[in-house]
Amino acid sequence: MTRYYLAIDAGTGSGRAVIFDHNGNQVGLGQQEWTHISEPGVPGSMTFDCQTNWRILSDCIRAALADVGISADQIAAVSSTSMREGIVLYDPAGQELWACANVDGRAVQEVTDLKQQDDGIEAAFYAVSGQTFALGAWPRLEWLRRNRPALLDKAAKVSMINDWVLARLCGEIVTEPSNGGTSGLIDLATRQWSPALIARTGLSPDLFPAMVEPGTAVGRVSHKAAAETGLAPGTAVICGGGDVQLGTLGLGLVDEGSAAVLGGTFWQQVINIGLGQTDATRRVRINPHVQAGLNQAECISFFVGLTMRWFRDTFCQEEQAQAAAQGRDAYSVLEQMAAQVPPGANGIIPIFSDAMDFGRWYHAAPSFLNMSIEPGHTTKASLFRALQENAAIVSAINLDRVLDFAGVSIDRPVVFAGGASKGGLWSQILADVLGRPVAIPKVREATALGCAAAAACGVGQFATLAEAGRSFAATERIIEPNTTTKSIYAQARADWLQAYAAQKTLVDQGVTTAMWKAPGA
Repeated sequence: MTRYYLAIDAGTGSGRAVIFDHNGNQVGLGQQEWTHISEPGVPGSMTFDCQTNWRILSDCIRAALADVGISADQIAAVSSTSMREGIVLYDPAGQELWACANVDGRAVQEVTDLKQQDDGIEAAFYAVSGQTFALGAWPRLEWLRRNRPALLDKAAKVSMINDWVLARLCGEIVTEPSNGGTSGLIDLATRQWSPALIARTGLSPDLFPAMVEPGTAVGRVSHKAAAETGLAPGTAVICGGGDVQLGTLGLGLVDEGSAAVLGGTFWQQVINIGLGQTDATRRVRINPHVQAGLNQAECISFFVGLTMRWFRDTFCQEEQAQAAAQGRDAYSVLEQMAAQVPPGANGIIPIFSDAMDFGRWYHAAPSFLNMSIEPGHTTKASLFRALQENAAIVSAINLDRVLDFAGVSIDRPVVFAGGASKGGLWSQILADVLGRPVAIPKVREATALGCAAAAACGVGQFATLAEAGRSFAATERIIEPNTTTKSIYAQARADWLQAYAAQKTLVDQGVTTAMWKAPGA
C-alpha cells in the first residue's frame, strides 16, 4: 500500500493541508484564507485565533483527504510548519490562553524601553541567538507582563505556532530549533533554550518546553483530534519546523553554501552557513536550520509580492481584462510588456523594500524616482520592469552581506522558488543581477514538501533530513546570466543605494512616512 504524508501549514494569510506520496509528489490539497484579530485599543496587535484557525485547519485536512480520494489510515505520518515568530501561551492543562501572529507589532514601547535601559542588551542577545528584538518573543511577553499580568501568571508553557499544531494533534507541547530560534531565546550553538538569555528576561525557565529536533516522532493523533480532522487515531505525529527552513529542505538546500531566493509576499534570501557565526554589523538574521549542524543566514525583502499586487490592481485593469480574455495570468501579460523595455528600466528607481538591516530595520516611503514625461519613458511596462529589477538588486545586496561575514562561497546555482519564480523574465533578471546561474525547482512552493520530508524521515523512510530533502527535491531548469547586462545592473545598483539612503533621510526628518518600521526602530 502506498504511504502518504500530510503537511499542515499555518501560514500568515491562510491554513493549508497538503498530501504527498512517498516519492514527494503532491497529490491532495485543502486551503482556506484566514485573518488575524486586532485587539481593541492595542495598536499593532494581531492576535492568532486558535479556536477558529484550528477549525479551518481541520476543514483543510478533510478537504485534502477528499481531494486525493484516500482513506485516513493511508496517511503514514503528519507534520507541521508555520509562519515564524508567532507564539502561543498555554495554561497548566494545555489549553491555549493567548496567541499572536508573526505580524503582531504591539511591543513597540517594550522594545524601545529594553534598549534604553541597556544599550548593549540587544547586541548581547543577537550574539547568542542571531535575533534582534524586532520580532522576538520577549518584548511581546513583556507587553503581557505590563498589560495582561494575570494572563501571563496563568501561563505554564509557550510554543511557536507549528508546535501548537502538533499539540492540537497529539497533546504534546514541545518546541523545535528552526522556528523556536525566531523567539530570540535559543542558543545557535547548542540548538537549545539559552538559560543565560532566559535569566535576563526574568521569565520562568519552566515556561519553555522540551526541545525536539525536526523529523522526530512526538506522539500520535488523539481520538479527539481524529474526530475533528478526519485523520485516523494513532497516526504518527512528527516534529516539523519553520516555513522558510523547511522550504529550503524541500528545495534540497542541505549543504553549507547552498543559497536560495524565496519569492513570495516577502522575499527571503538564505544561505546555509556553519555554526558559531553571526554578523558583527547585525544587518543579517541568523536562524537554526531544520538540519542539525547548520544555521541559515537570512535577509528579508519586505512586501515584494504585495507591491506587485498593488501595482497590478491599481494601474493594470486593462491588462487584467486582456489576461482574463486570453485565459492567462495578468502577471504574464505584464512580463511580456516589460520584456520590451531595455535592462535598467529607463533609469527608473523604485523605493520600496530596503536591503536588510536587522539592527536598525525600517524602510523609506514607497515611491518611484527618476520618472519622466517623455513619451515612452515612464509606462506601465517600464515601472513593472523597474520593480522586478529592484527586487533582484535588493536580493543581490542581501546575499553579498551574508558573504561578507560568513566565510562561505556559493559554488552552485542559486535556487529561485516561490510564486515569483513562475515569471520567466523575473528569473532571467535575477540571474543577470546576481551574475550567477539560477535554478528553478520543479516544486516551487516547497515549504509543504519540506514538511512532508520531515514526516517521511520521522517514520523511517529516510535516515536523515538531508537524505529526505535530496530525494524529494528536483530541478526544472537552470538559467544562465546574461553577461552583457552586467555594467547596466551594476550602475542601477549603485544609483539605488544612493537614492534609498536619501529617501530614508526624509523619513528621519519626518517629511515622509516609512513603509514599515520594526518595533523600537
